[in-house]
Amino acid sequence: QVQLVESGGGLVQAGGSLRLSCAASGRIFRINVMGWYRQAPGKQRELVADITSDGSTNYADSVKGRFTISRDNAKNTVYLQMNSLKAEDTAVYYCYTDGWVYGRVGITPYWGQGTQVTVSS
Repeated sequence: QVQLVESGGGLVQAGGSLRLSCAASGRIFRINVMGWYRQAPGKQRELVADITSDGSTNYADSVKGRFTISRDNAKNTVYLQMNSLKAEDTAVYYCYTDGWVYGRVGITPYWGQGTQVTVSS
């Protein structure tokens, strides 16, 4: 009922920057939280950053001061600007959202397919 389309991943050298985008579409009534998680090989999926509909943000300690999350509510799109990238940022990054959709009761979570970010040292 909701599709998340991610873009912006790729290969970058340490110290470089990338910008991820994720657009939500479908039978959306209202989006609540949008965010990004990541999963490195052999590790659990972890929260990178998220943002509420009123703009409140939350970051993992490991990315504070380097990553910035933002969203365009009119476009149901979330962005993640990643600066000063490190090798340990290498992972598959997953877009996440939850909200109210037509035809369902309550808040429903949705995940994107994931986009690979590789930082070479």
